Amino acid sequence: MDDPWLVVGLGNPGAGYSGNRHNVGQMVLATLADRIDARFKTHRTNAAVAEGRSYPAGPRLVLAKPNTFMNVSGGPVAELLGFYSLEPDRLIVVHDELDIPYDTVRLKRGGGHGGHNGIRDIIAAVGTGDFTRVRVGIGRPPGRMPAADFVLKDFGSTERETLPNLLEDAADAVQQIAAEGLAAAQLKFHTS
Repeated sequence: MDDPWLVVGLGNPGAGYSGNRHNVGQMVLATLADRIDARFKTHRTNAAVAEGRSYPAGPRLVLAKPNTFMNVSGGPVAELLGFYSLEPDRLIVVHDELDIPYDTVRLKRGGGHGGHNGIRDIIAAVGTGDFTRVRVGIGRPPGRMPAADFVLKDFGSTERETLPNLLEDAADAVQQIAAEGLAAAQLKFHTS
């Protein structure tokens, strides 16, 4: 059986959002696409899709960036699962996480949405929360800044210095989940 993994990077469409913290999931997908030498193309499921193998003879990856805003990501994700005839256990969602310190990657399967509206919409559209999440830590907003404002701001200059490493770590996590499973990936990323 060579079912692919559907890897969805959450974010908002348009150049004005591309450097926002909320778009870190799509930044990770750009890193993965470069690694597997795949290019994003418009797909009939209202997403940009790139396909390839994680490494020669490795697991197939379908990388998808919904063309919708973050809070309504569920429709395209459900359509992609249907198009590729995949169950949610073959879904990896890469997204920003306020409750994890910046420059940290955490992995989990299942659970609730934790206040993340993109995850909430995917759970509603797919009918389950039983999928894998690669949570990319962006930290909490400074002072009294509302979380909604913080996630829609670009990474700061200090963060941008280490952002490429964070994107590489998250891409490594996706590839390890696809190749070796969640438990093996958690051993690596939760003990470092």
